[in-house]
Amino acid sequence: MRSSDLVRSVQGHVGSAKSALHDGGRDWSYAELWDTATSVATALAGIGVLPGRPVLVNARKSAGAVALVLGCGLAGVPAVLVSADLGRDAVELLLARTGSTHQVGLEAEPAPGAPVRLWSDATGAPAADAMPSDPPLVLTTSGSTGAPKVVPLSQAGVRRFTGWAARTFGIGDGTVVLNYAPLNFDLTLLDIWATLAVGGKVVLVDPERAADGRHLAELVDTQRVEVAQAVPLCFRLLSGQDRVFDSVRQVITTGDVLPADLLARVPTMFPNATLHNIYGCTETNDSFRYTVTDFAVPAPLPIGRPIDGVQALLVDEDGAEVHGEGRGELLVSTPFQADGYLDPDLTAKRFTTGVAGHTGVFYRSGDIVRRDADGLFHLDGRDDFHVKVRGVRTNLQEVEYVLERHPDVDEVAVVAIPDAEAGYRLHAAVRAGADGTNSLVLRSHCARSLPRTAIPSTFQIQHAALPRTSTGKIDRNAISESRQEAGV
Repeated sequence: MRSSDLVRSVQGHVGSAKSALHDGGRDWSYAELWDTATSVATALAGIGVLPGRPVLVNARKSAGAVALVLGCGLAGVPAVLVSADLGRDAVELLLARTGSTHQVGLEAEPAPGAPVRLWSDATGAPAADAMPSDPPLVLTTSGSTGAPKVVPLSQAGVRRFTGWAARTFGIGDGTVVLNYAPLNFDLTLLDIWATLAVGGKVVLVDPERAADGRHLAELVDTQRVEVAQAVPLCFRLLSGQDRVFDSVRQVITTGDVLPADLLARVPTMFPNATLHNIYGCTETNDSFRYTVTDFAVPAPLPIGRPIDGVQALLVDEDGAEVHGEGRGELLVSTPFQADGYLDPDLTAKRFTTGVAGHTGVFYRSGDIVRRDADGLFHLDGRDDFHVKVRGVRTNLQEVEYVLERHPDVDEVAVVAIPDAEAGYRLHAAVRAGADGTNSLVLRSHCARSLPRTAIPSTFQIQHAALPRTSTGKIDRNAISESRQEAGV
């Protein structure tokens, strides 16, 4: 099996002495990155991994982890990227669902250019019939069944996206780009993979120091970062350092709403930068862009207009298209989107054809979007059970599903409480069974199946029934209001 277009693009820069990565105070040249990636390909063959059969990559973001993913591509092995915090049960489901023959990670972080020492667990899993033969990356995203959805990206989609990102944000040979997102996030398609494809330098933020504003500021300043893409939390942390980052020329905010007070500080923090608000989903990648000209607007920023090649539709509750000014569920078709999920039943629910007479495959975002009289799109809200926690799209029903599986939980409702830094924090109201339980037990139970951001921050455990609406449904609004009124 041939290596992916992405791998060959990175290989094209190996002959130069320029830096590819900065991590942990060390620079990696393209030659060093390639040497370590080559050792990964050799190690994979040594443990019996076959080209075309996926492996689950379970490693915290680092230069070595980037080389690990690159080495998978060099070996023609689809890399299934997961959160390093994902619970054991969810990992086992993903191994079975993707047909991954092995789970692999790094025994230790290698020196630049040094061979890697992998840890690996052979799964003995049968091949997944639906897995494409040549996805350069396989992303995972939250689902409503307690297990992440599997999103294989296509060669063509990744190639188109990396080209668009480089052109749009001026990323080229030697451009220094900050990477704040975890390795399994779709944001890395821009700040890691598009950057490496064109010969830029990626500055990796250590996941263990991602909440350290002083460290972030030193990194942006000393590395002379030129392009910074991150969730608003990152910029909030930088704003607390009272510093000016004059090297940055492109600021890209995505994944959550940028608060008005933080928006107003952007011109002071980044006096030479253009600010863009980007909207997209893992399944489709970036779909909308809004370039900010007014930094004093009190309302949330628009998501803007569809980017090059994107078709965007609004549909009402009956599935009819909303024309002109109006509001409805957003459906998008992008040049970068996946062909679907690994699960064909999930694909059928979210990827649809023949929408309101339009050709092509559209993705149902589940987001409620408004188009104004000027043709600008605004995100009015997510569907009832989706919120963003620290930039991570989280399905509240998924969290409830996991909690309901605990034997001492009779009833549960999970609500999202607004939070200035995280966007939202999750609160679980639980009616316990006769034997009772406590928040520590329930938090540990969640950690086995959910990423860290989806574990409720607070629990209210009671033996009485949860409040009900007049129709007998759990009154989530009452639970949320009570929690907010308590000021906790």
